[in-house]
Amino acid sequence: MLCMPKGLSFRTQADNRDPQFHSFIITREDGSRTYGFVLTFYEEVTSKQICTAMQTLYQMHNAEQYSSVYASSSCSMDSLASSIDEGDATSLAKLQRYNSYDISRDTLYVSKCICLIAPLPFMQACKKFLIQLYQAVTSQQPPPLPLESYIHNILYEVPLPPPGRSLKFYGVSEPIICQRPGPSELPLSDYPLREVFELLGLENLVQVFTCILLEMQILLYSQDYQRLMTVAEGITTLLFPFQWQHVYVPILPASLLHFLDAPVPYLMGLQSKEGTDRSKLELPQEANLCFVDIDNHFIELPEEFPQFPNKLEFIQEISEVLLQFGIPPEGNLHCSESVTKLKNLVLNDLVNDKKNGNIPSNAINMYELLKGNETIARLQALAKRTGVTVEKMTIMAPVAERERDVKLQCEEVELSDYKLNVQIREVFANHFTQMFADYEAFVIQAAPDMESWLTNREQMQNFDKASFLSDQPEPYLPFLSHFIETQMFATFIDNKIMSQWEEKDSFLRVFDSRIEKIRLYNVRAPALRTSNYQKCSTLKEAGRLSIQRLISVDIVAPEPHILSRDMQQVDTQSIEQRLMKIDHTAIHPHLLDMKIGQGRYEQGFFPKLQSDVLATGPTNNNRWASRSATAQRRKDRLRQHSEHIGLDNDLREKYMQEARTLGKNLRQPKLSDLSPAVIAQTNWKFVEGLLKECRMKTKRMLVEKMGHEAVELGHGEANITGLEENTLIASLCDLLERIWSHGLQVKQGKSALWSHLLQYQEREEKQEHNAESPIALGPERRKSDTGITLPTLRVSLIQDMRHIQNMSEIKTDVGRARAWIRLSLEKKLLSQHLKQLLSNQPLAKKLYKRYAFLRCEEEREQFLYHLLSLNAVDYFCFTSVFTTIMIPYRSVIIPIKKLSNAITTSNPWICVSGELGDTGIMQIPKNHLEMTFECQNLGKLTTVQIGHDNSGLLAKWLVDCVMVRNEITGHTYKFPCGRWLGKGVDDGSLERILIGELVSSTSDEDLGKQCRTPPQQKSPTTARRLSITSLTGKNTKPNAGQIQEGIGEAVNNIVKHFHKPEKERGSLTILLCGENGLVAALEQVFHHGFKSARIFHKNIFIWDFIEKAVAYFETTDQIGDNEEDLLLQKSSCKTFCHYVNAITIAPRSIGKDGKFQILVCLGTRDHLLPHWIPLLAECPAITRMYEENALLRDRMTVNSLIRVLQTLQDFNIVLEGSLIKGVDV
Repeated sequence: MLCMPKGLSFRTQADNRDPQFHSFIITREDGSRTYGFVLTFYEEVTSKQICTAMQTLYQMHNAEQYSSVYASSSCSMDSLASSIDEGDATSLAKLQRYNSYDISRDTLYVSKCICLIAPLPFMQACKKFLIQLYQAVTSQQPPPLPLESYIHNILYEVPLPPPGRSLKFYGVSEPIICQRPGPSELPLSDYPLREVFELLGLENLVQVFTCILLEMQILLYSQDYQRLMTVAEGITTLLFPFQWQHVYVPILPASLLHFLDAPVPYLMGLQSKEGTDRSKLELPQEANLCFVDIDNHFIELPEEFPQFPNKLEFIQEISEVLLQFGIPPEGNLHCSESVTKLKNLVLNDLVNDKKNGNIPSNAINMYELLKGNETIARLQALAKRTGVTVEKMTIMAPVAERERDVKLQCEEVELSDYKLNVQIREVFANHFTQMFADYEAFVIQAAPDMESWLTNREQMQNFDKASFLSDQPEPYLPFLSHFIETQMFATFIDNKIMSQWEEKDSFLRVFDSRIEKIRLYNVRAPALRTSNYQKCSTLKEAGRLSIQRLISVDIVAPEPHILSRDMQQVDTQSIEQRLMKIDHTAIHPHLLDMKIGQGRYEQGFFPKLQSDVLATGPTNNNRWASRSATAQRRKDRLRQHSEHIGLDNDLREKYMQEARTLGKNLRQPKLSDLSPAVIAQTNWKFVEGLLKECRMKTKRMLVEKMGHEAVELGHGEANITGLEENTLIASLCDLLERIWSHGLQVKQGKSALWSHLLQYQEREEKQEHNAESPIALGPERRKSDTGITLPTLRVSLIQDMRHIQNMSEIKTDVGRARAWIRLSLEKKLLSQHLKQLLSNQPLAKKLYKRYAFLRCEEEREQFLYHLLSLNAVDYFCFTSVFTTIMIPYRSVIIPIKKLSNAITTSNPWICVSGELGDTGIMQIPKNHLEMTFECQNLGKLTTVQIGHDNSGLLAKWLVDCVMVRNEITGHTYKFPCGRWLGKGVDDGSLERILIGELVSSTSDEDLGKQCRTPPQQKSPTTARRLSITSLTGKNTKPNAGQIQEGIGEAVNNIVKHFHKPEKERGSLTILLCGENGLVAALEQVFHHGFKSARIFHKNIFIWDFIEKAVAYFETTDQIGDNEEDLLLQKSSCKTFCHYVNAITIAPRSIGKDGKFQILVCLGTRDHLLPHWIPLLAECPAITRMYEENALLRDRMTVNSLIRVLQTLQDFNIVLEGSLIKGVDV
């Protein structure tokens, strides 16, 4: 199956019959690999019966083709001859000429192959050995010994070279050298990276490499099997120190194409047929597929994947290495097989054309060549007279010399390829070493022993991802946040943890040693991480040991030699001694005990080998075999130990090795057994794996999002960054696409999920059109105390699809599916929508095979339940990603009808602001409390400005709150007010700035209570925002300690805000003006200790005290202890008066509390509050307006307040435009 993936092939003498080499790989369930190397050639078919059968098949085939050519012509027999046009006749003639076989004229050949299996990828050495075997069969002279002697020699007498040593062994015609890297070197790689760069080009290779790192589905596509293997092995070699953990089949046999349906990450290679168009290739799933057309130098990438860190500098460094070896970074578009063959034909013609001074390869008779030359004629006559006989001389083309030159040239190319391999791998390894130099600091060693670690593997956090990401340069984060979620990174960390109990993994050992060298030569603190690219500094020394091993061989293997069977035991011992002493004396191939007549030579035919001779080798007592046996026993013990642990614990999987890596049993399909039962079992494993992955992903998303409650329950970190959240949601989108792609009957479009949704939409809309349903009533409104609120938003799967379809920014089906998932998740309807989608059983049966995940009822229900659990937390994954789309909003103003008019006679207006922008001032239609408007996505809503022009008889307006809803996502924000708008009432404000809070939907209130997610910041309460008079009522005043604690908490929240990465910060407006914000905390300070709430029956506000202080500062000269303090005091007074006056004269109808809020915000922004507070504390007006025990009259409290506010000095505070609009300072 892998030696001949297409099966037997027949050809004639007119076809190309050059031998073809390719390799393959077999990955076992435990992850170990075996390599196969195959040379396919053609032998003449000698059986007359096979030749006759082949001729009959050709005749039948041509008859079918003949009928198809004339199928489109007239059915009338009379017009048949006239209906054949010239083109049809020409095509038929070509068909008969090129697609025919005549037993009397043609010679039939059939494909055969010889294959060598090896535990390590010694590709070059195995290829040379197979070619020598083939040449021995096709040469005119038979080989010195039967082929069994050479095969027996390599099977039983040539050991693997030990690590760090080279080995010379003997083929049929010449010795072959191979070498193995030492324990401190990069692992063995024998596939030439030169070919990979020529086939793909540097840019394409880096993109494909990134897709592999992020564990997407990779499909390689080429006509040449060896190209598939070379690209697959070449790129996976560059992954060091990581290893591909999923399905790896570089050559997928034609009989196993159903494995492309696997809903797991894979790296597979598919042979293309000549002339096959990419568009005609139907693949089960393409949403997360990287398609690599090797022959055409073309790749198709998945949508929305991050770029490799320092990609441009990285490509530049590799380009410099490639150019040193004469390889263009853009690749070689002319390296196709047909062009190579054409070049070879042209060279052969030039050599053998008997022109331009070239001599053909056959021998030339000297006498015939020089006959007729006068000089030669005289010399011949002279020789005849003297009795000297001149034999006919032949000039042979300098074959030996030419072969020697070719051999030297091949060795130089091989050595150059090896140097290139080492240097390119060094560049990749260096980049990973720089990126993960501090990874050990974030590994969590939680388990006391290996048994407990294996038992609880899935429940334990092994790597501090949040801290690791916070330590990385910002340009690296998009890639690293995805990469640390992959299985290859998880396995890498698992190996690190396991290394404390068992021998360290070889990849990990080499990587850790490189990190140690970096620390020795380049000491730096982890806090100083930068995104500056650091080139590899070891290129000159790279591969020096390996090249030395190739030049000076350490060990010479026994050469096939003549021995009888009785002496084999003794000589095996002497072989072992020579290997230990590095004895360079080689022994020749030996004759084996063979039956007479077998092993005879027949040119052009590979003999039938004697299986009984090759079945048994000498007694195996060499040290390398025993070492491998010991290693195997160690693996067996570990496997038995893991099984024992699993069997003892009923709560865990049967085998604990599955606990070490998710879906380990899905790594590699068994290629040997293709019975329906095995295929069904494989698909069942896929179903189980998908369900398990869904459980893990939803749990991770919940745990990371739920915050402090999760930490209290022992689940790890408290916060999830926006980047991590986006990564997890993108991963969920990928999982849903793979689930919907599993078991498809017929693929339609690149996104299986969106295709399913479209077909569901089509059916539903057809039913709606046909059904005579009664007239739909308007949306219901939830009644509030005021009797006015927003209408209920209808829950509709089809409506959400229409929202996505109306988004012109999204161009592809994959993008629409991901947008729909994000929207449903943000609306907490993902599980409900998918349940509704899957409830249409006839559609599911039409689209999916019986074994598909979506048709496994129990697993499907569990899957929907896991998605339902995501409703416990709030996501903004749609709003935060699609920032430029137009969104319809609906707003409702809710007045307090009991105390004021429902409708004002003035002209009201509103301005809604969010994290992404604001609407600008919008006039509210007269006599309306509700309005809809459309604008570019505002993001999370933060503030609403509401006001009116105070016109008309009923201008005063007591507003309870403003409700604003995003009509796409359904997010509803409440902006509490509880204040009057109008002159002569409250603080005389005609406009107010309200701070928003997200309103929970009634359907998930219970879930919200259970998860105890910390609430959003709110607008200040009505009690706090009313005048001082209300504070003397039943509302209890906070004491001095509570006020000071509130100040500290408000400042601390702002400090923490600025210590987060910029993209992950929340709204600063809420921290300043929200319920527990800085403005509210300072208001409590200024409210504390007022002497009287009313003076001359007039409400007193903090702003009245501010104005009195300004009047004092503007009319009085300050007195300081020294001149420097006096200048500082004068400067502070001047700026304070300037800011207050600017706020007072601003063209805004803001009340006194609003003006104080603006003053605090501006003072915080410009770092002036620590200078203003002592001025106000020493102002004479404070003694008239504040009691003696007031906080502002306590020097120690004031000094403490100043020190707290000074902690904000280092931050660049940017205020939202709505807060300070119209104020010019």
